[in-house]
Amino acid sequence: MAQEELVENRVLKDAPQTFKADIWQHFGFYEVDGKLDKTHAVCKTCHAKIKHVSNTTNYKNHVDRWHPELNSKAKTVEPSQLKIYESLTSVLSPTSERAKRITRAVGCFIAKDLRPYSVVECKGFRHMIKTLEPRYTLPTRATFTDTVVPTLYKETKAKVMESLSKASHVAITSDAWTSVATESYVTITAHCISEDWQIVGYVLQTRSVYESHTGAHMAKLLLDAVEEWQLAGKGVVLVTDNAANMLCAAEIGKFPHVKCFAHTLNLAAQRALKLPTVARLLGRVRRISAYFHRSTKALHLFEENQKVVLKLKTPLKLITDVSTRWNSAHDMIERFLQLQAAVHATLLSPALDVDEDDIVTLSRTDLANAEEAVKILKPMKEATQLMEQARNPTVSLIAPLHAQILQRMADTIGDPPVIRDVKTAVRTDLLKRYSTDAEKKILLRSSALDPRFKLLPFLPEEERLDVYAAVTSEAASLEEVEDRRRGRGSESAPGGTGSSGTQEELLSVDDDVSAGPSAPKKRRTTASLLESLLGDSFSGNREPAIQVKTPMQRRRRKWICTVSLHLWLSRRTPWTGGIAMQAHFLSSQGWPKNT
Repeated sequence: MAQEELVENRVLKDAPQTFKADIWQHFGFYEVDGKLDKTHAVCKTCHAKIKHVSNTTNYKNHVDRWHPELNSKAKTVEPSQLKIYESLTSVLSPTSERAKRITRAVGCFIAKDLRPYSVVECKGFRHMIKTLEPRYTLPTRATFTDTVVPTLYKETKAKVMESLSKASHVAITSDAWTSVATESYVTITAHCISEDWQIVGYVLQTRSVYESHTGAHMAKLLLDAVEEWQLAGKGVVLVTDNAANMLCAAEIGKFPHVKCFAHTLNLAAQRALKLPTVARLLGRVRRISAYFHRSTKALHLFEENQKVVLKLKTPLKLITDVSTRWNSAHDMIERFLQLQAAVHATLLSPALDVDEDDIVTLSRTDLANAEEAVKILKPMKEATQLMEQARNPTVSLIAPLHAQILQRMADTIGDPPVIRDVKTAVRTDLLKRYSTDAEKKILLRSSALDPRFKLLPFLPEEERLDVYAAVTSEAASLEEVEDRRRGRGSESAPGGTGSSGTQEELLSVDDDVSAGPSAPKKRRTTASLLESLLGDSFSGNREPAIQVKTPMQRRRRKWICTVSLHLWLSRRTPWTGGIAMQAHFLSSQGWPKNT
């Protein structure tokens, strides 16, 4: 209720509600004849009259002068929320969602980019974080070491294990390496096919190894990894290099074993590069390359000569080989031959004081041998590039590439002695590889199921028929296992009384297959490399489909097609699904003649 007070037969009332200033709680107006007299405001404490104008300055001055105690009683309103400036400058709580997201992002940066934990103590990094989010306080190095990164590891490991649990077959690779701090490590990776037909790979672990790298120790390490990552029962296949201890580890662990073809090519090439004549040639090229890498004056003149002599807009540099990578020796010679005109012009320039004993140029014979060596080793380099692909299956490439390289390394009339020695060294080494029955079984069946190599032109007729028979038998056994699992027995087997083998159902199922997920397409570079390496033997596999005419061929085609479709639809597993889809393609295109 409004405060009222009787003074000189007049009533003092509060100021109207439209007067919002705080000072009006101490002033009011007299009411005359039912109306407020707003000519003067009246102090509620001393009843002094102050002429009313458009501002409240006089009222504030009156209170400050005569009633200062009223200021201490003024109402204090607590702010309900922070001001805009205060919200932008306040420190984020470490438990806030935004602070947690930033901390997690920094942890991901450390883990994914393999950065040291000390990066969070670097001034530049801290300045960047402060610029991006001034309110965020970067945790200490110990927080990332003990909490953030270990949490990320546990989360990632759970996701990887979930992904691997959905695969029926998994391939693991393993290799040992030594850090710059002379510490020995063994890294194990896993590869499988996802449900959407994508090849996925994971680095499972990198562990320190303090024991000697014997076959027994490596086998125990691999078996422990299989147990830790719950890969038992997934038909684990091991891929390693050709080291004797890894061969022993695969045998002890009873792993199906495939030797890395890229490493096999490296061993064969290294054997050729160690020939005295070839080693002398490499030494001369390496000496010239090293000279241009250490002399800034020679390098500048070399770049100018490339623009003048070779008409190159962007100068190139000579390559120096690395002993552990034979490809670098091939690239070194190839680049030297490409720039040899500019090299000779630079070395013969009077602007350089070059000692003949320090830099020895190559003779015509050396240049001719270098050109032939590059030509001979080029297929091996291209094969290595093919095998290095991580997004495409490569096991089906090993058998045809191995046979083709052996064929190219055969002696040819007119070969210089150096080239003959190179071919002999490479061929001798490759003939020792992939000679066991277990290795042939994996490699040849993989090639037979690859539509690009299904004709197996690199095999004799009898051996080719044996491979086809083995593939057919294995597909039939897989179908029987699948039938037992689904409880349908032999009634659904192709050729029986069931309806699985009818042409109408096959066509309808085939429509579903075409509408489902498909394997990723190959890049054009892969096809061009295969064309270059395999030539007619590769392109010949893409001839029009062979018509199936004989009853035997029709029954075989019907069998394989039905088996593959049943497996793919019922399980869609990476191993059997891959076999099924490739077998279906093989059968739908027609089996090769005389099979």
